[in-house]
Amino acid sequence: MPATRSRPSRFGIPRAICATLSKPFASSATAAPVNYKLPEETAAFKPGPNLDVVKNNCTACHSADYVKTQPQGPKFKKDFWQAEVTKMIKVYGAPIDDADVGKIVDYLAATY
Repeated sequence: MPATRSRPSRFGIPRAICATLSKPFASSATAAPVNYKLPEETAAFKPGPNLDVVKNNCTACHSADYVKTQPQGPKFKKDFWQAEVTKMIKVYGAPIDDADVGKIVDYLAATY
């Protein structure tokens, strides 16, 4: 009889491992809470139109530092930022209301 191999899950992890990891851990020991201090915020969004909408939506997942790492210049304006915001929604699952998308794109295109 040929050896059977576990087919990988859609995340590339063998299904047998996924099944093991999905079971609750049985332990009589109680884990102590982990305490840590976040570093101070070193970046801020630039002032601009709809800044409040950007802060309310974008900072739930990342800091202003992330925006500053994106390409900048005249060719990276509205179309570029529209694609980035769409990617955040469709690929990363950002819960951004349709009404806020245009405001976020306008802010990013105007200020970065």
